[in-house]
Amino acid sequence: MSFKSIVRELREMKDGIGNISRRGVEGRNWRNRAQSHIAPDVASFEPSEQGQWANIPPELLLHIIRRVEEKIVRTPEECGRLTFSISLKQPGPRESPVHCFIKRSRDNSVYRLYFGSTPSEDESDKLMLAARRIRRATNTDFVISLVADDFSRVSNTYLGKLRSNFLGTKFTLYDRQPPSDASIQERSPHSRRFRTKQVSPTVPVCNYSITNISYELNVLRTRGPRRMHCAMHSIPFSSIQEGGTAPTPTSFPQSVGEKASLPSVSDAKETANDVCPRESLVVKNKAPRWHEQLQCWCLNFKGRVTVASVKNFQLVAAVDPSHNIPAEEQEKVIIQFGKIGKDIFTMDYRYPLSAFQAFAICLSSFDTKPACE
Repeated sequence: MSFKSIVRELREMKDGIGNISRRGVEGRNWRNRAQSHIAPDVASFEPSEQGQWANIPPELLLHIIRRVEEKIVRTPEECGRLTFSISLKQPGPRESPVHCFIKRSRDNSVYRLYFGSTPSEDESDKLMLAARRIRRATNTDFVISLVADDFSRVSNTYLGKLRSNFLGTKFTLYDRQPPSDASIQERSPHSRRFRTKQVSPTVPVCNYSITNISYELNVLRTRGPRRMHCAMHSIPFSSIQEGGTAPTPTSFPQSVGEKASLPSVSDAKETANDVCPRESLVVKNKAPRWHEQLQCWCLNFKGRVTVASVKNFQLVAAVDPSHNIPAEEQEKVIIQFGKIGKDIFTMDYRYPLSAFQAFAICLSSFDTKPACE
């Protein structure tokens, strides 16, 4: 029997047990999908067809389907497309960026990330991620979720949060799951402090610090546009070197059917440590040029940004001369963000960043920064 025939039969059997493994494809609505797989109800399994696979126990069949899908579905880095929802946590394509846009809702302080170059008129935009801004006395939190109507930290859709300091000059991105690269976990002072405090082995209780974002102070407004640095603790610098790879998670920390547990560690303990792990990737602003005729700072966004704004930026890798990185790689824009209309912004990202990381970096630009501009 050919491989295609086996896959076809597996698909038919999968439909017979209640569509236990839903596969997302580009163009579908991403809402309410925190995970790609849902465990079947074993007691209610009734084969819809008699055949070679009819008498296989459902647990084994589910395992086979998962293994087949792992072979068929490729990561965004490999195929340039977003398939399962876990693709949002995986590095983007190397060659061309993923085009997205962000809609800001001022009424409820919700920010929605959509897939696509520009907003569509028929309201069929494909939601990727959403965040809600929560202002506190000493800081601001952006809670990031897979859906736009549930921002609870105990929800299956919760991915992480971005937290600022009092001045809005420093931010820390927390991920609900630890970095997928074990070596980075061991080196990172951010991850080590949280790993041992869990309610159950399968549900991480705390957030893992994976990125620090810093804006340079510009109180007298003499330094030009905003300047920012992002230390990506979960991405090694070697990822942008020849033959390098970035950590790629393959699943979320818990399934949809599992009930999340309340955190046992208070938010007060989730403080950022400014010491970066050794050889972590750092990205910085691409230097703008001064346009004499327009009398303003300019960057080439290749038509993706149309409105001047202090929030607009492009980030490139911060490279030390000793690393011998080619000049074209040093100038390659890893992420760009800019305004195209009232409360509408474009976001383009590429390898080694994921949509989750890129979205968080852009969210930091929305916070008020009186000391930076």
